[in-house]
Amino acid sequence: MAKINPDTLNLVEQVIKTNKVQKTHKGGRTMRWSVLSAVGDHEGHIGIGLGKAAGIPDAIRKSIEDAKKNIVKIPLIDGTVPHEVVCRLGAARVMIKPASPGTGVVAGGAVRPIVELAGIKDVLAKVLGSRNAINTARATIMALTSMKIAENVCRARNKKMEDLVPWMAKKIKAQEKAAPEMGSTNQGDEIVTEVVGGSTDD
Repeated sequence: MAKINPDTLNLVEQVIKTNKVQKTHKGGRTMRWSVLSAVGDHEGHIGIGLGKAAGIPDAIRKSIEDAKKNIVKIPLIDGTVPHEVVCRLGAARVMIKPASPGTGVVAGGAVRPIVELAGIKDVLAKVLGSRNAINTARATIMALTSMKIAENVCRARNKKMEDLVPWMAKKIKAQEKAAPEMGSTNQGDEIVTEVVGGSTDD
């Protein structure tokens, strides 16, 4: 996968989770901070990063820098994801499903800021396993990057859409049958047939 240059994107930064860690030494306790952040441009680019430092500002800066190094491109179709997917990382399991227009972002935990920064407007998501923010965020990124668009899969396999998607063949036949009936008009002895397009979305 080609590396994406963050300087070419209009990125928005957001802190997902901050965690205070105290370690006990012989001379006392030392406190450090761990910060999980995400960056995205609301147009399909998203990245997450983890930063650790003695102070919160330094930890946030490190996490943002790490997130910019790990930006990925995810597929979007009309503001939602192409298909359902369940991804597991450790004890965390994340399920992401496409939703109809107007549904909004139905998600919680670390999943919500990631899908919002990625530009997904309608989606159904659920954390099924551990609520650990780091594993949940990483599982969300894995789920989003594993999605594929049907047209790209057909092109890569040199197949037609109806060959890989059984219900698509019936839909295409129904559209072809309905098109002449809906688009034909008589003009004297000449029959003019208009092409009536149909959406391939389910």
